[in-house]
Amino acid sequence: MKTLIIIPSRLAATRLPGKPLLKINGLSIISHVFKKAETAKIGDVLVATENQEIVDDVKKNGGQAVLTSNKHNTGTDRIYEALKKTEISNIDLVMNLQGDEPLIDVDDIRNLNQHMINSNSRIGTLASKIFDKKLYDNQSAVKVKTRVELNHNNFPEAIYFKRKTLKKDLNLYHHVGIYCYEIDTLKDFVSYKQSSYETKYKLEQLRALENKININVALAKSHSIGIDTKEDFMAIKKIMEYKT
Repeated sequence: MKTLIIIPSRLAATRLPGKPLLKINGLSIISHVFKKAETAKIGDVLVATENQEIVDDVKKNGGQAVLTSNKHNTGTDRIYEALKKTEISNIDLVMNLQGDEPLIDVDDIRNLNQHMINSNSRIGTLASKIFDKKLYDNQSAVKVKTRVELNHNNFPEAIYFKRKTLKKDLNLYHHVGIYCYEIDTLKDFVSYKQSSYETKYKLEQLRALENKININVALAKSHSIGIDTKEDFMAIKKIMEYKT
C-alpha cells in the first residue's frame, strides 16, 4: 500500500505567532518535522500551508509544499485540499502529521503506518501511557479511552476522546495528534459538517465518531512534545540543541 504524509502548517497560531518558521539549530520547526517524516521512509512527504513563506522555506530545505486556502477550519480539511492538488498518484493511505512536533518518534510513525496496512481500519491514531496524574485535569492533553488495554501489537477501537477526565478510567491514554486515513475515508470525513461536539471541544476526531467512523489506536513508544507557547519552544530548542 502507498502512503502519503501531509503536514498541515500555518503562521497564524494565536499563542505563538510565526511558530513554523522559528529556528532550532539553524533550521525551521516545519523543516525539522518534514525531514523527520522523510526519515520514516514510508512514503512521500508534503507540507500543506496557507502561507507562501512556509512554502518557500520548505522548498529551500529540499521538501515539497502546496499552497492551500486560508479558509479551512481544521488541519484535516487543509490536507485534503493538498491531496487534491498533488500530482502524486495511486495513494492508499494519507497520514496527517502535526507540524509543531519535531521530536515525534520515527518508529511511532512507522508503527501506525504498519498497523493501517495490516488492518481494515478506516482511521488510525496513536496514544501513550499516562504517568503524570495532572494530565487527567489538563484540558490541553487530550485523552482517549480504548475498548481494550493497549499493547505494542494490538490496534483496538477508540470509545471516546475527552479533554478533561475526573479520574483515571480503565484503558485511558494520552492521545497523540497524528492520524492515518484510508483515502476514501478522508474524502468522506471532509464532506461532513463540523459536529456540535467537535466545535464545542475543539476535537476534530469527534466528527468521525459522530458519523459512525471507527478510529483505531496504536500504542506509542513516547509522547512527543508539541510547541504551543514560547516556553514549549525554548524547552524543545534546548533538548534538540543538546542532542546535537
